[in-house]
Amino acid sequence: MPTSERTLSKYRSIFEQCDTDQNNLICLAELTAFLRSKGHTNDLSDEKVSYVFKLANRDGDKTLNFDEFVYMLEHPDLQHLFGHYMNNYVNFLIPQHKEKPVRVVPKGRSIRVGYAKTAATQVGLQRRISIESTEISLFVKEDEDIVYGDQYTCCPPPLAILLITLLELAFFIVDESTEDPAVGEIGKTAQVFMYEPSKRHEAWRFLTYMFVHIGYLHIIVNLVIQLVLGVPLEMVHKWWRVLLLYFAGVIAGSLATSITDPRVRLAGASGGVYCLLTAHIATIIMNWSEMTLPFVQLAIYLIVVFGDLGSSIYNRYYLETQDQVGYTAHLGGAVAGLLVGIYLLKNLNVKSCERYLWWAAVITYGVLMVTAIFLNVMLPHRYPARV
Repeated sequence: MPTSERTLSKYRSIFEQCDTDQNNLICLAELTAFLRSKGHTNDLSDEKVSYVFKLANRDGDKTLNFDEFVYMLEHPDLQHLFGHYMNNYVNFLIPQHKEKPVRVVPKGRSIRVGYAKTAATQVGLQRRISIESTEISLFVKEDEDIVYGDQYTCCPPPLAILLITLLELAFFIVDESTEDPAVGEIGKTAQVFMYEPSKRHEAWRFLTYMFVHIGYLHIIVNLVIQLVLGVPLEMVHKWWRVLLLYFAGVIAGSLATSITDPRVRLAGASGGVYCLLTAHIATIIMNWSEMTLPFVQLAIYLIVVFGDLGSSIYNRYYLETQDQVGYTAHLGGAVAGLLVGIYLLKNLNVKSCERYLWWAAVITYGVLMVTAIFLNVMLPHRYPARV
């Protein structure tokens, strides 16, 4: 790809600073002095600088013209040695990660050198170079210094949550156009999909109630929030993980409601929405060091979750309001989002302590699900008679 004029202008500025004698050529001494004066390349020995210089000096005249200088900065075989410094200099407005320390070994011995660059893309790249007849084996291993924000991608397009949203909207339109006063003013879709305690034997209702919404405000709020929360997750963690997560939240919401409110019907995708919300908390926890301002992000999500939970408890148990909000479904979806998110979503850099957290989430979620299913199956007297 041709270098842009803006980048060439920046390169020219650096070249002129290196060229202290203003002859439009840079010698090895000038390059070395320039690098040392900036204080960013103490990890580069004189031998490494000399090696880079020799590779870039394609015409063999022991000086670098501007074209050779640009070649040195952009050539992939040279960037791994000291390109991180030039990138810092050219892109000084973009925060960079700290370089990993390099182990210095006496000349003539085989050494293992680790060069870390931001958003590492290659692992285990092995190179051999010869400096003054002494072979030094360089095992260049770019560490997993990964930034969470760099993982966002639109390839493949994040269509799963959008498709679910469109299906829910389509079923809502069908229900609105086919309402039947004889069965409580619910549409044809709701009659088949809504969770009803007296029809618990129709197991699909524990999931398909997410396609049923009561009123325009109900569906608008759910669909907008799930798009806002779900699409960013899908861009990082891929569609299949987000769909499994969403369905887990929906099922957890209906199971939780069936236990705490055994005679309550359930409609809406709030279990899945709350699952997506706490899944963001899960991915912050598991990718803490890769996040930008993780404390701030976590605080925002926790304020939203606990604010809603507190208002729900206050409304139901203090004010004793008799609204139609399925608070338990919200809570069930939120718990599922946190637990399933911890073990299902991507962990970009797995640490030993996170493995224990992963197992704790798997076991806790498994115990809760088995308990909920057991109570539903073994205690039928708590529910309305089967119809």
